[in-house]
Amino acid sequence: MHILLIHQAFVAPSEAGGTRHIELARHAVAAGHQVTIVASTLNYLTGEHRQASDAEVYDGVRVHRVYAYPSLHRSFIWRVVTFLSFMCSSVIAALRMRDVDVVMGTTPPLFQACSAWLVAAVRRRPFLLEVRDLWPEFAIGMGVLTNPVLIRVARALEHFLYRRATRILVNSPAYVTYLEQHGVPPAKIAFIPNGVDPAMFDPEASQAGARAALGIDRGYVVTYAGAMGQANDLGVVIDAAARLRDRPGVILLMVGDGKERAGLERRATAEGLDNVRFLGARPKHEMPLVLAASDACLAILQDIPEFRTTYPNKVFDYMAAGRPTVLAIDGVIREVIDEAGGGLFVAPGDAAALAAAIRTLADDPDEGRRMGRRARAHVEQRFDRRAHAAAFVRLVESLR
Repeated sequence: MHILLIHQAFVAPSEAGGTRHIELARHAVAAGHQVTIVASTLNYLTGEHRQASDAEVYDGVRVHRVYAYPSLHRSFIWRVVTFLSFMCSSVIAALRMRDVDVVMGTTPPLFQACSAWLVAAVRRRPFLLEVRDLWPEFAIGMGVLTNPVLIRVARALEHFLYRRATRILVNSPAYVTYLEQHGVPPAKIAFIPNGVDPAMFDPEASQAGARAALGIDRGYVVTYAGAMGQANDLGVVIDAAARLRDRPGVILLMVGDGKERAGLERRATAEGLDNVRFLGARPKHEMPLVLAASDACLAILQDIPEFRTTYPNKVFDYMAAGRPTVLAIDGVIREVIDEAGGGLFVAPGDAAALAAAIRTLADDPDEGRRMGRRARAHVEQRFDRRAHAAAFVRLVESLR
């Protein structure tokens, strides 16, 4: 089979960000299928622009880069312009692909999923819709989308796609519930959770060697690794760092990029917070080194009900690396950490509680290591990407 995926924010192995799609695609190729990904010329995390190209191939997975207007981080309206430009260019590119058997679209944003539906409809091929996050619900919850007319249009488009999809793939159990509440038949929904390939991470890797490679010379290191946008609520981390001034041995390591990063760095500098260090975005293949240098890790999102439905990729990486998670996200991912005994939960938005949890782990690093071992065992049993990839191949094959 030839699987065509339209994914504006696709992350190559050499880039920072989630690698769910390249890992699933590699397994599909290994199972004898052909996979082509139509992706954007813009890096969704950094906004960097590259040339359009069809020369990228990763373990047999071909990536075709097409034009997107470079205005991703300027404003909400300009972001929509970027999405619409990619929607148009991706349709043109996808219709030129030969011998396609299944067209897969992923959301958010909804626009690229519309591209996939249109291509599938024109070609009369099955349309597999992947829901990675609930959009527009997240945008409404964060206050990004407030216009009543636009909200109605976005919700109408969302439900249009649900009706037109042959199957709908989700990565969180809460999304199954959401779709069923919105009239999607249970038999139409496939659940393949976010996860991780445990083989990528060695919990026993030398911490001293990793720290030397990263230029970290001291302290109890708590690492945040991921996007630095509005949703991530990283101002709370800066607030917590201010409360930890009396613990100079505690270092908060910020790894990633996004439109909020510059402001966070300016604030940390202005407040004299030398216990906060920004490392910049790192590709996935460097994350084992970053996490080996860490004692604990942090996952945080804004305190809105919609984020209680998410399975953030970073948490599974932390668990596979054998590190305890300080989790400032409630909901289904809290259930994972609690079931594993793999970390500490703090209320989202509560800087004092976040600082207290970090103190607790720094005061008892042995217990943190026990949490990390439990987390690793749990992710091996329940969230192994290799098992998920096999389920993805079975799902695609069922669409013949």
